[in-house]
Amino acid sequence: MAAFAAAMAIAGVAATGIEQNPLALVAEGAIAGLVIFAVTTTAVAGVVSITTSRNFFATHRADFAWLLPHYVALGLVAGALSAVYGQLGVAGLVALTIPLLLSRYSIKQVVDKTRDNVLRLEKSNQQLRSAYIEIRDMSEELRDAYTGTLESLVAALDMRDQETRGHSNRVANHSVELARLLGLNDEEELTMIYRGALMHDVGKIGVPDAILRKPGPLTDDEWLFMRKHPTMGYRILAQVPYLRPAARVVLAHHERWDGDGYPRRLKGEAIPLGARIFALADTYDAIVSDRPYRDGKSPDEALKEILRCAGSQFDPKVVEAFEAVFPGWRDEKDGHVASPLYLPAWRRHDDAPGRAAG
Repeated sequence: MAAFAAAMAIAGVAATGIEQNPLALVAEGAIAGLVIFAVTTTAVAGVVSITTSRNFFATHRADFAWLLPHYVALGLVAGALSAVYGQLGVAGLVALTIPLLLSRYSIKQVVDKTRDNVLRLEKSNQQLRSAYIEIRDMSEELRDAYTGTLESLVAALDMRDQETRGHSNRVANHSVELARLLGLNDEEELTMIYRGALMHDVGKIGVPDAILRKPGPLTDDEWLFMRKHPTMGYRILAQVPYLRPAARVVLAHHERWDGDGYPRRLKGEAIPLGARIFALADTYDAIVSDRPYRDGKSPDEALKEILRCAGSQFDPKVVEAFEAVFPGWRDEKDGHVASPLYLPAWRRHDDAPGRAAG
């Protein structure tokens, strides 16, 4: 288009032999660009509008209006070429045209290179997406394998005492429910609390059956050995990367709000929140569950005991959350018998909240 406009202008100069104002030639080139734009785009937009039943003005505005600056710019170039030819002749025209052609060639190289880079990026993006999908699928498979391993380990713990079946799952679900009510919505943190609650007594794998299954009161030496299970459980889980965060719950699940728990005698908010939540959920389930040597208490009795221990054994805020969910928990008692494998922080022969875990 620029060459055509320039040729027309140059032909006019040569034919008349009249020296024209260079600025006028440039202006004429711009006008020529506008005219060519109007004629060509109107014709094409009209054909498109008729064949596609689209609105003419909408078609022109959407598909062709962006070309206006391009046509005007080329018209200005054509006018400038005409002015140079009129002032300097063919030599001047060649001298101006060569840089323009080189500039166009350079721009074309940049555009081609950019297009190639875009194509490579699109290909890389597709490869990355495929890799992401593959990694995601592998991650889900690995997560399922982890979950299966965890459930198998919990089942193995339950197998040591058939009467404990369901305790770990109930306590884990109750712990997550309390955590959500306390404003914990981060899925990773909730998962950590769930896993810690599910595996809270894994350390009792190292407790001899003679102690673990003993139907009567423990001796002082037996009790001291039993109190090692949070530390043993922590050491077991801390060796597994995906269970390492949950190990903190296991280590602290027998700590007390007043600092009279074990194994580290942590106090108040120094105790991980997950462990504070779990301690209440575990205590509630232990109170309402039957044991080989006594029947479980009623949910209302458990509520009364837990309220009495708010601020001493339990975090008061966790107790408030427990009061809110208690109506739903009241109807969950299913007759499962708890075993010494899942005893709370107090001694079996005392079997009541509020006693210092000495």
